[in-house]
Order: sequence, then C-alpha cells, then structure tokens
Amino acid sequence: MAPKGAVAAGHELTAAAAELLRDGGNAFDAALAGVLAACVTEPVLASPGGGGFLLARTAAGKTTLFDFFAQTPGHCPPATTLDFKAIQADFGTVTQEFHMGLGSVAVPGLVAGVFELHAALGHAPMDRIVAPAARFARDGVPLAPLLASIMDVVSPIMLGSKSARAMFESSIAPGKVLQVGEPHAAPDLAVLLEGLAAEGADLFYRGEVARAMTDQCGDGGGILAMQDLAAYRVERRMPLRRRVGGGQISTNPPPSSGGPLILFSLALAEAARQVGDTGPHGLVEAMRLTNDARRTSGLAEDSSDAVAATSLSQGFMDAYLAQIPGRAIKVGGTTHLSVVDGQGNAAALSASNGEGCGHIVPGTGFMLNNMLGEEDINPNGFFNWLPDNRISSMMAPTLLDLPGGGLMALGSGGSNRIRTAILQVIVNLLWGGMALSDAVEAPRIHYERGLLNIEGGHDQDVVDALAAAYPDHTVWPDRNFFFGGVHAAGIVGDGMPFAGAGDPRRGGIAHVL
Repeated sequence: MAPKGAVAAGHELTAAAAELLRDGGNAFDAALAGVLAACVTEPVLASPGGGGFLLARTAAGKTTLFDFFAQTPGHCPPATTLDFKAIQADFGTVTQEFHMGLGSVAVPGLVAGVFELHAALGHAPMDRIVAPAARFARDGVPLAPLLASIMDVVSPIMLGSKSARAMFESSIAPGKVLQVGEPHAAPDLAVLLEGLAAEGADLFYRGEVARAMTDQCGDGGGILAMQDLAAYRVERRMPLRRRVGGGQISTNPPPSSGGPLILFSLALAEAARQVGDTGPHGLVEAMRLTNDARRTSGLAEDSSDAVAATSLSQGFMDAYLAQIPGRAIKVGGTTHLSVVDGQGNAAALSASNGEGCGHIVPGTGFMLNNMLGEEDINPNGFFNWLPDNRISSMMAPTLLDLPGGGLMALGSGGSNRIRTAILQVIVNLLWGGMALSDAVEAPRIHYERGLLNIEGGHDQDVVDALAAAYPDHTVWPDRNFFFGGVHAAGIVGDGMPFAGAGDPRRGGIAHVL
C-alpha cells in the first residue's frame, strides 16, 4: 500500500486525525478533523469558541494563510459594565495574572475557519471530518497528564462558574479540576458538531448557537452581539517568505506578529553564522536583538503590513545585523498540529482559546475564549482595542522548504516562546543537519527581558559558557513545556517519504502512515 502521509499533534487522539488519511482524505481533511478533536482532547487549549490559523501548501504548489483568529467586537462598552476579572495562575515557581469573564470574549473564528477550509481544500464529507471529535466528546477521553497539569494551573478559570464546574470539576477530588485519567466528556459538544456537519456554519454564526452565545453575554456582562458573529469573515493572506540557509521559510503574516519576528531572528542567526558564530551564543543574540527590534519597530503595538515591512527592511535590519559580530555582552494556551499527505499537500494549523472565559455556552459543551483579557495581545491596555479588528497573535504556523528538497510543516504552542521554539527547530534542520525528531527534541534556550533560560540537556561546557556570558540566567533541570511544543510533519523524499515528530514537552505524538 502506498504511503499516505504523516500527522504530528499534541495528543494521541488529536493525532487520530490520521484516520482521515487512512480513509482517503487529504492533509486538510486531517487537519480539520484534528483541530476539532483537540477541542475535546485538549479542552484547555482549543475550543469552537476560539480561533487560529492554517498555513496550506497544495500539491500544485500554492501557499495560502487562512486567518480564522478572533476579532474584536463592533463596539466597546464602558469597562465598568462588564464581567471581567483578574485571576492568578500558579505555575509553582511563579504566578501570572490572566483575565476571565464574559467581558473578555472576542468574536470566535474557529468554526468559520473549518468550513471555509473545507470548501476551499477539503475532500472528505464534513460528517466524516467531525466524526472523531463527536465520538470522543460522547464517549469521554481520559485526561492526559500534561493537560491535567495545565488545567490545574488555570483552575480559577476552569472552575470559574457553575457551568464550568459541572464540566471540569473532579469527581474524585471535589473542589479541584479533573485529575489525570478522569474522563472528560462533552455530549452537548458531540450534538453540536454533528449539527454543524448537517446545517453548516450558519448554525454557529446566525442560528441557535449564535443566539445562545449572545444571550449569555448580554445577560452576563459580555460584549459579543449577533451582528458581530454574522459579520465574521475568514481572511486569506499571502504568507511572509524569506530565503534562509538555502531553504525558504513561509510563515504567518501581519496582523500577526509571530511570523515577522521568526524571520527577523533567522536573518540575525544567519548573519552570526557568517562571522563564525555557530554556537548557541548567536541564537541568544538573535533572540535578544529581536526582542529589542519588536519594541523599536513598533511591532509590539502595531503589527500591520507597513510596520512588519519596516521591521524586515534592509535599512532597519542593518542596525541589528551590525551588532552580531564582535558583540559585548553585559532578555496561553495554544496547540498545534501538522499534516502532510501522499499527494504533496501540507497543512500547519495552530489554534487557541486563550485560557477560556470561565463559562460554558448553554447547551453546547464548549467554553468561549478570553482573548480580550490577554495582556500580550492588548499592548495598549484592556478595552483600548479598535472595534471590528482582527486580533494579533504570536501563533506562527510555518512551512520550511529544505535546501535539498523536501517540505516541513511545523508550529508550536507556548505564548511568547512560540517564535524561539520554531526558530531553533528550523536552525537544527537547516544548519544542524538533524533528523526531524532530533531537531524537535534537542534542548532549547529562551531569552526575554534580560533573562536567559537554558533547558536541561545541553552539554555542560555549553551551559558553562552561556552562564558566564549571561549572568542573569536560569538552568532548567530537564526538558520542560515552558520551551514550547513544536509538532512537525514532513515530506522528505524517496524510500521513507514522510516524517513526523510530536514534541514530548507538550505531550506530542506523531503517526507516519
């Protein structure tokens, strides 16, 4: 039997999207089945109430970015009228403030994205695409260890309302979230998915589900209105492209900021290699200078095409490239899946629900997003957003055309670690000569706000050199989900034509068919 492709994702059952490939579906069918499955298997990270991006390469060679991320509502009422509150997420060694409540909900795009992608690129019927997710939702899925850990960190949100507690409170540890191995079931979500397959996206954006969402928001201090849902549109964009190290990178363009920042870092890393710096110092400097460039270019506040073009222009980059040689050293929840198929199609899909707003939409089995409460995507302050605008994101589904032929689809969860995780896997593939699984599992570093984080697994001489060069540093004892979760699938050539790698840091799994 001819090989059918590869799938890499953050959960064994999310990767069960591979069954679509076995049944004759293409990479896009499998990606859609996978992201819907993630709404059940990874409920802290993905939801019909969230949004995302898919970077598609067809067998004919056309590459398109489908943007179905969240949109700001059409109006912004006074904050004092809204259900919006801060909670503290406890990561053990540090706490982080998140915001929840119906006032944090932006217009969701995931369902619109699924249907537009299916119409544009899908092959299998929609009822077949929703079938795995509906089955998981109806039967229940044992909570995986990583998901249990993440759910515990954001437990104030997962237990933030009566409806949320009914879905996510443990039966064996009352007052706590679901524990490892406890089943998470959502029979209402199974009914919804099957209803969407039968009736289409209008059910969600103009029909009964739209009314349930807007009634809940209207009665409970939210902003979302029927006209916001009816006006939502998926955007198709040309990806950002750049030739690096003999290969070509295609990634998420503005209004998202993750893609431009990855390309900026790669240009700096390549410059470091050209002056003989092939070690981790060059990568740290690329990260440090990219952080600075994000501020000075204005990309932190405005990720428009014009600002991104400025940040990637030769004139702007020259000032940063000049700092590479001879330097003097003295700084959400998201999931991803990648699919390739035997026809030559490739899909890199990243999705997020933020951390969720803390309320289950009545009769649907899903939680809406809290994107209006995400500090990183509200740089001008909460409730200062422009109405009816696509929200920027760090998510960066990416395609890498390898110098000797072959194609890799990849992406990562990990908030502001997304871009450095993807950057390092690309560097490992382009310059490290690593196989895909080795490139994904290799130890990482992350530099931000003056602090260098060094993941466990580096040779001791590398750790010692980095520690000496960057006095403000933390050495982690082992691999950790802090450093992102790159799930990648590739078309690599004859013999064994496909490869897949799920990042073990985030429960990753890969199937090669």
